[in-house]
This record gives sequence, structure tokens and C-alpha cells, in this order.
Amino acid sequence: MTVQTPQRYNEYQQAIGPALPDWQTRPYPSGISLQGQYCRLEHIDVERHGRQLYQAYAQAPDGRDWTYMISGPFPDEASYLQHAQRLQASQDPLHYAVIDQASGQALGTLSLMRIDPVQGGIEVGHIAFSPLLKRTRIATEAHYLLMRHVFDDLGYRRYEWKCDSLNAPSRQAAQRLGFQFEGIFRQAVVYRGRSRDTAWFSIIDGEWPALRVAFERWLDASNFDAEGRQRQPLGKLTA
Repeated sequence: MTVQTPQRYNEYQQAIGPALPDWQTRPYPSGISLQGQYCRLEHIDVERHGRQLYQAYAQAPDGRDWTYMISGPFPDEASYLQHAQRLQASQDPLHYAVIDQASGQALGTLSLMRIDPVQGGIEVGHIAFSPLLKRTRIATEAHYLLMRHVFDDLGYRRYEWKCDSLNAPSRQAAQRLGFQFEGIFRQAVVYRGRSRDTAWFSIIDGEWPALRVAFERWLDASNFDAEGRQRQPLGKLTA
């Protein structure tokens, strides 16, 4: 789905990038709520979301969901609420709670981070989805809502996904969502007392219109049978 543009040359016949004569610094995300069919995203608030999030994460039988995160797991509610206060206070990363539209419960979080309004680049990260959120329409729609906000509302030109190169589920999720693999940054991060090679993925603005259509087709109720099983997988639509 990579967009090809004609090669440009300067007066010395050196190859140069596409012209952007009208480019302007983009707005900084404000954390406004984003409404979908199955969920909404709200700027995380400890009072409204903290206990619900802890209870959702507590559904996991062990701590494996936190292996590739810089935080967690949390042994008790108090420790998670302290963590949630830090998330609420942060502006970069800017953290959102994912709210199930049907139940009104917060089931996970994700964030916009490494926000660069001048260059128009932004990353989705700190994705912490509880067992109640994983592999659901809500989880996919949460990503769609954030992408749509970044490209359509804010006008950014690059949307990034980065993860530990050994985190196979995260790499698979990025590709299912339409991100293009860009390569491995070796020994890029030290965390949890170990070295991390980082896998980089991205979506650029020229790819977004086709991906938007793919997401909307997948999220449409007609794509699911009476038991809620998908008729067409998202990965096929975004490939």
C-alpha cells in the first residue's frame, strides 16, 4: 500500500524529496474524547477510570501482558492508581482510556507519544489492553479512532508503531492494522535490566485513505455473523 511519487531533481540533477510548499506546524493533540460505534476514547482520569482499569487488568491470570512494557504488573489497586495518576499528568505520552460503549467500563489504555507537530510525526504506544479488551471489535476500533484523529483531525503525516523486536504479538498487530515494517534499531533501549532491539513500523498520510476504508468495512456490523465472528479479516483488507 506504499504510495509512489515521481522523483524530483534540483538544478544540479540531485534527487530531492517531494515539495511541501503549504506545510504548516500541526496542532498538538488536546486529549478530546473520540466517539466510535463500540467504544470511545477519553483522556485518562484516575477518579473515573482508575479502579475500573485495575479490575480489568486483574482478570489476567499472570503478569505476561507486562513483559514488554516499561511498567507493571501491579500487585494491588493502590499501586495501579499511583501509576494511573502519572498517566493522567503526562502530556507526552498523552494517555487515553478505552471505554466499552455498552457497559461504560474502562478496559485498557493507549497513548499518543513522541509528538512532533513541526515535522508532523506521532507514535502510538503504551498499549495496555486488558483480557476483556484483547481480540475484540472495541480494541480494533480504538486504534482506528486514534488513527482517524491523527490524520483527519490533526493533519499529521506520519504515524508510528515501535515495539521490542522479540514481541511477536505486537509485530503481528502492527501489520494487521496496516503499518508498514521499516526495520530494526539494534540495542536501541535498555529496560527492565535488559537490552532491546526495536522494530519500527509506520503509516503515512498517503496510505491512510485506503486504510480508513478498510477499517470502516471491517468494523461495519455486516462484517460479523450472528455469533460475532468476522466474515473478512482486517489483515486481508489492510494488506
